[in-house]
Amino acid sequence: MKMKKIMLSALALILIGLLLAGCGGTAQKKIVVGLDDNFPPMGFRDDKNNIVGFDIDMAKEASKRMGVQVEFKPIDWNSKEVELSSKRVDMLWNGLTITEKRKENIAFTNAYMENRQIIVVNSNSAIKGKTDLAGKVVGTQEGSSSVEAIEKDAATLNSFKELKKYPDYVAALMDLKNGRVEAVVVDEVVGRYYIAKKPGEYVILADNFGFEEYGVGLRKDDKELLTKLQKALDDMKKDGTSAKISKQWFGEDIVK
Repeated sequence: MKMKKIMLSALALILIGLLLAGCGGTAQKKIVVGLDDNFPPMGFRDDKNNIVGFDIDMAKEASKRMGVQVEFKPIDWNSKEVELSSKRVDMLWNGLTITEKRKENIAFTNAYMENRQIIVVNSNSAIKGKTDLAGKVVGTQEGSSSVEAIEKDAATLNSFKELKKYPDYVAALMDLKNGRVEAVVVDEVVGRYYIAKKPGEYVILADNFGFEEYGVGLRKDDKELLTKLQKALDDMKKDGTSAKISKQWFGEDIVK
């Protein structure tokens, strides 16, 4: 009887050990990607309310290569760092600009695309360059890298009548059309995609607020996940998959 109890106790300990080992060794099965779902062509909703876009296709392909499922979660882009640090999302993948300030709290992949902060005006506007923005109401997206780019050019910013911030670039461009702002500073990939659908309505100025690069953002302690993602992105570039996705959305390979 005593031996039986010892054997049962030993078996119980083994089972507990196996369960604990199983829990500790469970690989991540799903990644949640946080995005602004009104940021065409990187990530947005189509006519059927499906989330689509260049970054969406890139994330789907990368997750497949990593052997994990992917879920796309629309978030308030102005609160993206909070969403990431609180673990409500695992990645920020939606035209996220790499900046020194963001690097303080976010781990980035290598840059996969270059971008400019362009100035868009109505086609009948008298504004021809940055100096003409003096005394004007200029729109952009709240929490975007456009804000940082504008703030770096303090002289131009201080000449504005107002820098009006919107929840997304599309809303800012709609207000430009309706005359509520006189210019919009916007990511080039978004601006050109939007403008192409409305020929003759807008003009892009030669002046801009600088170049920048896009990367995928993760939590700093998710080093293993970052390594796996970077390998997937490198492999996609090497075998031409990222170029193929780029051509579908931009008509050419603009992946860095």
